[in-house]
Amino acid sequence: MSDGAISQDEIDALLSGVAVDGLNSSGHVGNGPSYHIDIPTLQQLAEDLKPKLEENINKYTGNNFVVENPVVELSSRDKVLARLPEVVVGINADYNEGIKGSHLYILSTDFSLKLFALVNNEEATEVDDMVLSVVSEIVATHVSAQINQLDSKIPGITYATPESVNESKAMIMFPQGDFVLTSYPLTLDGKAYTLWECLSGDAAEKISNALGGGAAAAGGDDSMASLGMDALNGMGLGADPAGQLGLGGAAMGGAAPMGGMPNMTMGGGMQQNMGMPNMGMGGMQQNMNMGMGAMGGMQMPANMGVNMGMNVPNVQSLQFPNLASGMNAGEQGNIGLIMDVFMEMTVELGRTKRSIKDILGMGEGTIIELDKLAGEPVDILVNHKQIAKGEVVVIDENFGVRVTEILSPMERVNDLN
Repeated sequence: MSDGAISQDEIDALLSGVAVDGLNSSGHVGNGPSYHIDIPTLQQLAEDLKPKLEENINKYTGNNFVVENPVVELSSRDKVLARLPEVVVGINADYNEGIKGSHLYILSTDFSLKLFALVNNEEATEVDDMVLSVVSEIVATHVSAQINQLDSKIPGITYATPESVNESKAMIMFPQGDFVLTSYPLTLDGKAYTLWECLSGDAAEKISNALGGGAAAAGGDDSMASLGMDALNGMGLGADPAGQLGLGGAAMGGAAPMGGMPNMTMGGGMQQNMGMPNMGMGGMQQNMNMGMGAMGGMQMPANMGVNMGMNVPNVQSLQFPNLASGMNAGEQGNIGLIMDVFMEMTVELGRTKRSIKDILGMGEGTIIELDKLAGEPVDILVNHKQIAKGEVVVIDENFGVRVTEILSPMERVNDLN
């Protein structure tokens, strides 16, 4: 009998969005829905991007990283976890236009610290916000190169602003179910590193299809399989254990007395009982010529189930309303309740980072160099979140700030994230 404690495997499953009873968050048993993903097509894409990755990372670091041949494979969360160190850096750069899907990059902490040291010419002992910022910028250049490669096939493709975390590998939010894993091996001065890319199954399927891969080609031996057994069951055909479906003909034309069980003749003269009930129409016959052409590229009419007298459910896609960016009348009225609430407003002249040794050694006359140039706009913050930029002015004998730029709502939302 269980003592009520949750095992580490169950904790990992809950963190990844998979319930402990075997159902994932999408309600599918196991690894979720299957996708038609052409791995060789994605392998070619990765090989095409390899020189760009090498060029961009060397441009940022000023060094000579060598990117070896990437490896593309179908993987899962458990398989990837077994290959990762205990603590990693994860960068989410999900696709949000053109295609939509989870897009995750993973680096070891050693690799992240090395990149930061090369870019900033200073060592870091731990992965902090500055390290994450450098890693995010490098990853963003690779995602941009990937989008440029796909833009002619998938117009308008964009991705969300990369978000970086330094977490235990069990806390990283991997794509649901099976996904495509691309491993980019890199070497610098004889030391090996790896950049892992995880792409959700739905996004990988759309990319491989757009590049000419994906599902089995029309007319092949697997053409019937590409229709899916769910579609056949919806037609009342069920399974075909005896292999009676002849695919040689150009039309599925059969006739049967309606007083009995109608049969379907499929090209070669073989018949498949369709399991339709007695329709009580005496000796009348029904010709079920469906005019579907060759089975290799057949197209089923949308109303075929209705024409054949089957009970087909009316399935419609769900339409979501657009999210309005402005406030409605109720919200505008409610904001008046907090108009007299005070908020802290500060002006930030600049920032810098110093070691404890330097800070303890400060005295009168010490000059602290900030990260902003003379005459550069200062940041105006409300509750430590930037909302505007301005220039310093002198009013009588007091300092002030003249607002020169209000950040756009999108910039403010990105800053909040």
